[in-house]
Amino acid sequence: MQFSADLLIGWIGTYLWAFTRVGSMLMVMVAIGSRMTPIKIRLYYALAVTVVSMPMIPPMTHQIELFSITSAIVIIQQMLIGTAIGMLSIFVVQTFVIAGQVIAMQTSLGFASMADPMNGQSTPVVGQLYILFATLLFFGINGHLLMIQVIVRSFETLPISSAGLTALDYHKLAGWLSLIIKSALAFSITSTVAMLLVNLSFGIMTKVSPQLNIFSLGFSISMVFGLYVLWITLINVPLHFENQWLKSVALMCELLNGACGIR
Repeated sequence: MQFSADLLIGWIGTYLWAFTRVGSMLMVMVAIGSRMTPIKIRLYYALAVTVVSMPMIPPMTHQIELFSITSAIVIIQQMLIGTAIGMLSIFVVQTFVIAGQVIAMQTSLGFASMADPMNGQSTPVVGQLYILFATLLFFGINGHLLMIQVIVRSFETLPISSAGLTALDYHKLAGWLSLIIKSALAFSITSTVAMLLVNLSFGIMTKVSPQLNIFSLGFSISMVFGLYVLWITLINVPLHFENQWLKSVALMCELLNGACGIR
């Protein structure tokens, strides 16, 4: 059996473009795309997913030369598509990071911070706690498998070509930034109101009995109440995560032209 050079170059191009879309998503996905996962592991994982998925990827309707300007544009488009889908999972987790920072500042726990290996910067311990819960919930509901399934199906609804996401799609993706802030504030509003009542009680005590050294007592009492409020609000993490995750999946399907509905 003989293979022509054009046929081999076509196969290489098909694998390369599919690998670019899948690999871009895995490079920024929650946990898998973090600094804790070595780059080689991510590359091997993306290559394995691409090779296994190739039989399910429909053939291209028109040939594109591998070494051409059009091929470079196609690679860029595939990178943008994969990165956009992977960023949605990051947005879901970052919602709880912001909520944890707000709760930490309100409960006098903001001074306790540690290095975040996922983001490479220092964040409050409360935010780290919510990152851990959100990541466990992400893998517990097989979110990584769903994202891989959606990205593979997207080759049918959004074929490999020089045309990728539209300007409206990027506008919807940018709109998630406001949704993150809104959802984080909605999650932390309970803790904020509770600590406001505690501080209001301290103000009344100071007014009634000025002899009390409220500055020395208030800090320790605020921390105790803050830990209690934090413990009470942990039960709401799965509910808020489910709401954010369903919204992100809906946007994934919308960006990929209904890839979730393929059977």
